[in-house]
Amino acid sequence: MATFTLPANSRIGQGKTFEAPAGATRVKEFKIYRWNPDDGENPRTDTYRIDLDQCGPMVLDALNKIKNDIDTTLTFRRSCREGICGSCSMNIDGTNTLACLKPIDEVQGAVKIAPLPHMPVVKDLVPDLSQPYAQLRSIEPWLKSDTPAPPDAERLQSVEERAQIDGLWECILCFCCSTACPSYWWNGDRFLGPAVLLQAYRWIADSRDEATGERLDALEDPFKLYRCHTIMNCTKTCPKGLNPAQAIGEIKKLMVERRG
Repeated sequence: MATFTLPANSRIGQGKTFEAPAGATRVKEFKIYRWNPDDGENPRTDTYRIDLDQCGPMVLDALNKIKNDIDTTLTFRRSCREGICGSCSMNIDGTNTLACLKPIDEVQGAVKIAPLPHMPVVKDLVPDLSQPYAQLRSIEPWLKSDTPAPPDAERLQSVEERAQIDGLWECILCFCCSTACPSYWWNGDRFLGPAVLLQAYRWIADSRDEATGERLDALEDPFKLYRCHTIMNCTKTCPKGLNPAQAIGEIKKLMVERRG
């Protein structure tokens, strides 16, 4: 799979401009990062002027409008359009978020759209997420228990036990948080990043899981966990309102307690 990372001394060129239809009165400008691995050209920014009267209210609606009616070559991921799948994560107006949850009207001036930062680009707004998904597999994000499940019932939790995983299970793995984290930018090959560490704590905090010691042992590493410096970019940018920094802090507290 072809990927591209912009060299430090390179500049993104100005690309094509697509005008709004004649007579449009509510025009919004969208400046979108473009790069095609097959055409041999440098990255560029294309400008699309959209008639908002012919478009839905969200940034994803504008992207679909462009893709369907203006420029079919534009490439991006999307699926549920309800903030559930995490597919349409990208950088919009300088912030990592979900295009389906970002209202166009919240952006003053032109809407600037780029792929998630500090990740290889597959094409246009599509980042290569192979690394974070490999890191997710490494923390074994599934229930691990030596106790057999009841033959005719679920593994039960109290209301209090169930509440311990609130704010964790809602993560949709959009990786907005990890790609907003400077520690992940510079140490992403070894630091697991906020999204994966939140997933790790989701299973550590689950009363039905019996592998807490094993999970903490796997995280006891100078880079996997401790590259987090509580910058809080992850919590600020999460489009689901979650707090990965708090989850990482809880893992660190458990590390201290088991040593004591």
